[in-house]
Formats: sequence, C-alpha cells, structure tokens
Amino acid sequence: MLTKILITLLIIVAAMLYIRKPREQGVRANTKELAKNIKLRIAGYILIGLSLTATAAYWYWDWNDSRQVVSVTIVSPVSDDSVVYQVRKKDITSNEITTIDGIRIRLSNQERIIVANTVNE
Repeated sequence: MLTKILITLLIIVAAMLYIRKPREQGVRANTKELAKNIKLRIAGYILIGLSLTATAAYWYWDWNDSRQVVSVTIVSPVSDDSVVYQVRKKDITSNEITTIDGIRIRLSNQERIIVANTVNE
C-alpha cells in the first residue's frame, strides 16, 4: 500500500515539474498557442485536484467503514451454543477476532461466524 502511495506521489510530482518546465527562449509563441497551453495547464491542475480529492474520499470511506461496529456470532459445531460479540470490521481476520473490549478470540476451522451490521454504535 505504501508503495502505491509513493508511486502516485512520484507521478504527480513529475507531472507538475513537466508542466512547469520553461520553453525554449528562441521560439516565440503566438496568442492561440499560449491560450491552448493555458487551457491545458488548467485542465491538468483540475485533473490532479480531482484525483487527489477522489483518493482522499476513498481513504476516508475505507477508514470510516473499517471502524464500523458489527455483531459477530460464533456458532460452535460441537455444541448448540452461540455467542455474540461486538467487533470493529478491521479487527476481523480469518482465524481471529478482537472485540471492542480488547478480547482476542481465536477461531478454529470448525467454528462458523455470522457477521451482521449493528444499527447503533
């Protein structure tokens, strides 16, 4: 994940440096070319801004979703007992869950878990 972030930042910095690179001094551009270049720069900055906004929104949504509290019911195959725990989504793994109270519960291969959204946190 960190690698993706670093590559994205590298591409953004390279694009900004390329956009800001000065033109050759000997060539004079006419007004239409300058207007076209300004429009391209504005479009580039808008695209960069939109991509950064979308990335930040996705990170916020993922962070907020992983903090959501769900009810996890563990059903044992040996007995008919079932236990319900309140767990954050980020704390559910394939063989272990950690409750809101900090209790770590290891799951066996035979146990079945049922995850249900909790209405109130």
